[in-house]
This record gives sequence, C-alpha cells and structure tokens, in this order.
Amino acid sequence: MQPFTLSLLATLPIVAVALLLVLLRWPARRAMPIAYLVTAALGLLVWQVPTRQVAAASINGLVVAATLLYIIFGAILLLNTLRQSGAIQAIRSGFTHVTPDRRIQVVIIAWLFGTFIEGAAGFGTPAAIAVPLLVGLGFPAMGAVMAGMIIQSTPVSFGAVGTPILIGVNSGLAADASIQAFALQAGFADWNGFLSEIGFRVALLHTAAGTLVPLFVVALMTRFFGKNGSWAEGLRVWPFALMAAFAMTLPYLLVARFLGPEFPSLFGGLIGLALVIFAAKRGIFMPRSEDRWDFDAPEHWPGHWTGSVGLKEEPPARPMGLLRAWTPYLLVGLLLVLTRLGFLPFQEWIRAWTISFPHILDTGISARVQPLYLPGTIFLLVSVLTCWAHRLSLSRFRAVCFQSAGTTAAASVALIFTVPMVQVFINSDGGAAGYDKMPIVLAAGVAALAQTAWPIFAPFIGGLGAFVAGSNTVSNMMFSLFQFGVGQRIGADPVWMVALQAVGGAAGNMICVHNVVAASAVAGLVGKEGAIIRLTLLPFTTYALLAGALGYAIVWHSRQGWINPGTFIVLLIAGAVVWLIAAGRQRAR
Repeated sequence: MQPFTLSLLATLPIVAVALLLVLLRWPARRAMPIAYLVTAALGLLVWQVPTRQVAAASINGLVVAATLLYIIFGAILLLNTLRQSGAIQAIRSGFTHVTPDRRIQVVIIAWLFGTFIEGAAGFGTPAAIAVPLLVGLGFPAMGAVMAGMIIQSTPVSFGAVGTPILIGVNSGLAADASIQAFALQAGFADWNGFLSEIGFRVALLHTAAGTLVPLFVVALMTRFFGKNGSWAEGLRVWPFALMAAFAMTLPYLLVARFLGPEFPSLFGGLIGLALVIFAAKRGIFMPRSEDRWDFDAPEHWPGHWTGSVGLKEEPPARPMGLLRAWTPYLLVGLLLVLTRLGFLPFQEWIRAWTISFPHILDTGISARVQPLYLPGTIFLLVSVLTCWAHRLSLSRFRAVCFQSAGTTAAASVALIFTVPMVQVFINSDGGAAGYDKMPIVLAAGVAALAQTAWPIFAPFIGGLGAFVAGSNTVSNMMFSLFQFGVGQRIGADPVWMVALQAVGGAAGNMICVHNVVAASAVAGLVGKEGAIIRLTLLPFTTYALLAGALGYAIVWHSRQGWINPGTFIVLLIAGAVVWLIAAGRQRAR
C-alpha cells in the first residue's frame, strides 16, 4: 500500500473522534465505542494485527480505565466530604477576602495551584483537584473543566517530578546507540546531562508559550461563561494575568536550567502561588473594585453549564477556620510530594506493592497497577481523615460515598471504550502487513509533506500523541525517536525537534480525550466532552503554533536569519494579543 494512503487510513480513528465527539456533539459514551470499533477494524483488517494482540491491548486499556475511575472517585469523594463538612464554605469565604473577582480566583487555583499539583503528581491529577475546587467555589462546572484543561500545558512536561522527560523522552531515545553517540559528540559525557539540556529547551519554549495561558483562561471564561459574553472583560486583567504567568514561568525556567527536569513545575507553581497571593492581597496589578467580575446568578445559567457533582452543602455546626478548611488540600499536596520524590524512601515502599498482568494473552503487552501510588489512594485517605477531623457523622459520610460512586459510574462507559481504543491504536505494530504502528505511520505522512517546515508541525504531532494516548509521557515515548530522525533528515538540530515534540505533547493534554472524559466526570458533566474540546481547541492550536513557530525561527536562523516565517508567525500572534487587549481597553473607555 502507498505510504500516503496508509497515512490517511491511520487518521481514521482520530477523524472518527473529531466527527462524532466534536462536530456532531455526541456524548463520549456513544462516540467512543464507535471510535474503538473503527480502530480495531483497522488493526485487524489493514495492519493485520493478530486478534489476540487487539484483545490484549483492549484488556490493558480496561486496566488503565479502572485506575482512572479510581482517581475520579477519590477526587469526587474528597470534594463532597469538604462540602458536607462546611470546609468549602470557609474556603470560598477566604477567597472572597482575598478577592471576589472570579478572574483572579481562576488564575490562582487553576494556573498556580494546578501547576504545583501537576509538578507533584501529573497524570491528570490537577483536574481532579482544581476542577472540583472551582466548582465548590461557585464556578459553572463546564467553565471549571475548561480552565482545568487549559492549564494542563506548560507544567505538564515536568509533571510527576519530570516523568515526561525522564521516562518519556528517555525511553524514546536511550535505546538507540546512534543517539548515545550523538550526545557524546555534542559534548555530553553524561546521558542525564543530555536529558537536562532537552528539558531546558522544553522549558524555554514553554516559558514563551505559557505566558499566554492565564490570559486564555480568563478571556475564555468571560467570553463563554460571562453575562455579557465578552472577551474584553477577561483581557482587562492582562497586567495581573501576565504577572501570574511570569511568577510561575521565570522560576520554572531557572529551575530547569540549574536543577534539571524534576522540579520546574513543582517549584514554579509553589513560588508563583506565594508571589501572586502576596500581590493579590496588596492590590498589586489587581482590577479596581468597580471593575470586579463575577458570573451571572446560577439560576440564569444554561443547563449544559452545570454538572451533577456534589451534595447540598450544610453549614458546619460552628464556624471553620481557613487553615482547618484548607488542611485536606494541603495534606494532599504534601503526600503527593513525599511519595513522588525519588530520594525519599516513601516512593519505594508504596510502589513495592504491584499488581502485574504480564504478557496478556501471550503477547508482548503487559499491564501493571500500583494501587498505593495512585493519587486516588491519597484522595481516599485524606477523605477519611477529613471525616474524622471535621467531625462528619458516619451516616453523612456514607451518603457522600454512595453519591460519589454514582457520579463515577456515569463516566465508566466512556472510559472503558476510550482507553482501549488508545491502546489498540498505539499497539498496532507487528502485524502480518509489516506496517509501523498507526501513530508513526500518520506522523511519517505529515513529515513527508512538511519537509523543512517540519518544526512548525512538530508540536502538533506531539499533541496528536497526547490526544490519542492521554499522556505526554506516552507521546514522548512514541515520537521522540521519530522527531530526532526527522530533524537529522532535514538538516535541523534534532535536539530542538525532540524539545518541540515534548512541548506539543504537553499542550495536547488540553484536548486529550480521556483526560477530558475524566475531568468532565469529576465535575459531573458526563456527555459534554465534545463541548469542552471545542472550547480548548483554540488554546491548543495557538500554543502549539507559537511553540512551533518559535522553534522554526531558532532552528533555521543560521540559514535564513532571524527574520523568517517562524519569526513572522510569533510576531503575528503577539500582535494579535496586544491588539485584542488594546481594543478591550478602548471599548471599556
């Protein structure tokens, strides 16, 4: 079969998802079974993958789906426990004292607190924590999910203490002896030093693109969830949004340069959180009191904005202090950090208990679960401790458990087809037809068309990997070697190609199907996944395009000078942002 035809066939699973979920607006529980069947049919009939390999990949997907449902249940349980104990009321009151402005609140919780949690745990945990917290504070559920998905971009490359670089890129490149030789020839006597250089370049690209993330969040929030449907109302807080962006990205970049890829998001989020809360309390770059922004009254919200999560809040028997109310979230963050840092003994202890499914159906596909290491276990533990510390009765806690289980069950249908589809897609090599796995075939077709323009497209391939696989780590495993090879073929620095891959893989989490399904489930928005992807598609496209254009400018500046197509695109995006801010200010006057 012709390579171009094969590449077109490899797009069919993605086309099916886009058509059914995004364009036709089917709920994921209807769209994803069809997408799974399309993928399985391609694997069996075109790639001629053995039936048992498709079945093994599907079983592996079910195992992964079960772990996601476990995390979702724990996150919903913690939120509902805090609602019943009155802690959410205290947290809401505390934020009101800092600022009642919803634009500021979403930047602090989603962008900064979410970045810290991503640095500690990764794997979609920020959405599992930040999204329900925003819902508890009175945000529309769909707006909370949108914000939680958009911020899963800049911090993701260094999530879970650097896993996408240290495991994803490392696994994708380390087995190739020619790349080991390339690293030595480039002056990196130590392989970890080579990974750190890749990590620094990733951080540099993210620092440029990540500057826009808080602006995206507030502008989309006011445009799609504000009473006036105005972009300008969000862009009006551009000084605060940019300050919040730099408060995270500058420490993030410095940590990547001097400490390596483990801690940029962890320290960047923590330092940024401290700086921005300090600034907000003192009114630095804050909107004027007459310009404070809030949602319309909930009774005026369209029905599709709201979810089914949560029980009716009951006031606590006595007022709850802010520290006591925040302690469960602080404890979650502390436990995530303690169990993710490799130089502490806790990680080794809790990962020792592993449930393994090796060589499923006598194939090379294996599954493994480490229950104590999953964030869901931490959520459950903290929920039980909160029940005791906040003096919640057993009967009320039991009701919370049943309600949380019901919400989680609603998401199960979508996930038990979404994740197996992904696993069949990425385990489609080794068939009788002799073709590479579907993602590689698809990427090769794009590379053949792009030629020297490839740096602009490289982040989109990384994003594609995250879109289907649900993970920046997996995307980097799949495509790092491919991106390195394309860089060498077109005469570009291959290290920058791998960096662009990692940045795109991080940005792809904004539109990743099973992350959206999971985040929607946490907010009780099962069936609204396509609407959320439509909201996050513009930020993803802009983010990937800006990173790709910047990569193009860097890679080809020695041949074309700094005034080249990449520079033009960067300036065009920057100019558009400045124009929108200026137009919003003019309209406000």
